[in-house]
Amino acid sequence: MHTRRTSRPHRSLRAGGALLAAAALLVAGCSSGHSSAAATTVDGGPALGPLPRATPSALAPYYEQKLSWRDCETPGFQCATMKAPLDYAKPGEGDVKLAVSRRKATGPGERLGSLLVNPGGPGGSAVGYVQKYAGIGYPAKVRARYDMVAVDPRGVAGSEPVECLTGRQMDTYTQTDLTPDDTEETGRLVAAYKRFAEGCGERAPKLLRHVSTVEAARDMDILRALLGDEKLTYVGASYGTFLGATYAGLFPERVGRLVLDGALDPSLPARKLNQEQTAGFETAFQAFARDCVGRKDCVLGRTPAQVAENLRALFERLDARPLATGDADGRRLGESLATTGVIAAMYDEGAWPQLRQALTEAVEKDDGAGLLALSDSYFERAPDGTYSNLMYANAAVNCLDLPAAYDTPEAVERALPEFEKASPVFGRALAWASLNCAYWPVRPTGGPHRIEAKGAAPIVVVGTTRDPATPYRWAESLASQLSSARLLTYDGDGHTAYGRGSDCIDSAINTYLLRGTPPTDGKRCSAS
Repeated sequence: MHTRRTSRPHRSLRAGGALLAAAALLVAGCSSGHSSAAATTVDGGPALGPLPRATPSALAPYYEQKLSWRDCETPGFQCATMKAPLDYAKPGEGDVKLAVSRRKATGPGERLGSLLVNPGGPGGSAVGYVQKYAGIGYPAKVRARYDMVAVDPRGVAGSEPVECLTGRQMDTYTQTDLTPDDTEETGRLVAAYKRFAEGCGERAPKLLRHVSTVEAARDMDILRALLGDEKLTYVGASYGTFLGATYAGLFPERVGRLVLDGALDPSLPARKLNQEQTAGFETAFQAFARDCVGRKDCVLGRTPAQVAENLRALFERLDARPLATGDADGRRLGESLATTGVIAAMYDEGAWPQLRQALTEAVEKDDGAGLLALSDSYFERAPDGTYSNLMYANAAVNCLDLPAAYDTPEAVERALPEFEKASPVFGRALAWASLNCAYWPVRPTGGPHRIEAKGAAPIVVVGTTRDPATPYRWAESLASQLSSARLLTYDGDGHTAYGRGSDCIDSAINTYLLRGTPPTDGKRCSAS
């Protein structure tokens, strides 16, 4: 579904991708299929078991490789390439090359080691994140003491990216009707999902079987060793929390200072994750609607109920008659692109003014350019018509980590009432978006389970009360699973909490990263 980053460069990428493309951004699960990690049964379901402490001899060449650092195109950063086994069960049968970047600690003060960061997705470029935000925008006192480091997970951006469609094909895909009204429209939607899946299978047949979260977590342990750190210090946002929690489950004795911001609940099946994320977007939309009605430029109504009713009506009009956008490639704004544009603005309340302007243009001027721009930012579509591989990697990881939420259109039809109850505005579209993994060319290797990480050092789990993409309940659940978790709550809007304007949140996390002192379990903060 939608666990992507927010519109700000430092926010986490959509736990799942947009609508069609990300039918479950953030819908990820723990995989043990190729990890050699045991799953033990505990109350509440299976738990991810730790790997043996000793590094297997077959993996020694990877843990002993030397990184050759060079200057990146981005000033102040160094880049390198590391190797990891394509298949951890058969480490002698091929490698995957992973892009790594760092900015060395600036001082003053004693260097504390490396701080790995991941912005989420799955599919978000961690290298892009560290170079464009974390390495220059994290608090100066954190950057002074840590080398800021990132590795693009396998299949993502600079790390042998999964590719599926051409830009023109992706344009067609993102415009496919996500709320089919009859069997013919349902058939076109299913055909779109099948073409997407077939494209991924044709272009990345081997890699597609080895982009699970467990494998990405194991890659991070190799990097930890190559950086010379005994333990991993890490800040993960959105899907990055699942990646970090998986690392803790596999290597609890190597956990240093872990911050998991905008947490995913790994114990839920895809169906439940999608439904609860749908409710999360409704919660965020209601917050937007309450704010909107107090603004002079709120074109959708004077009460939250009117805003919701009129937005639904707008979507219905766009389904029947898409708007002109002035797009160079001739794209018009239909219901699917408009829905994605609105959802994109739910990740960050800072985007609400832009959304109000875009809605005004659509309603009063029949101009869809503003909502199209929001949708393009979500899909990471460039002005030249090319796309990043965000949505391809998002589907590849999600569909490998968890069995499909629904396997037939009929199953989605039966689930529609639950989704529409969760969100009268977005429910239908997000229900049909949950079908994308049904036609995936590779069988899933993982399933839902708990992560306990027994014996790990204190781990800080951060939840935002009105988070659209990772509902607050997920943070509560993950914190209850992790044996050493400290739950830190942000009473606010938007996706994730660190660096969003709460001195209370930032101070608690900075103190943890710099001194190793975690916040008191249950600590609550607000934006002020």
